[in-house]
Amino acid sequence: MSLGLILLIVLVVALVGAVPAWPYSSSWGYAPSGVTGLVLLVVVVLLVTGRI
Repeated sequence: MSLGLILLIVLVVALVGAVPAWPYSSSWGYAPSGVTGLVLLVVVVLLVTGRI
């Protein structure tokens, strides 16, 4: 497994974990999942361009 694939899997798990679906996280808004989604997008672009 390459480092990029491992990083991608970790970021997908973090994105699912940051979704504000649980009662204690309902006041967080979409900031945690938005930031994680942005990082995931950057990693995917880097993987596609071959930089990772």
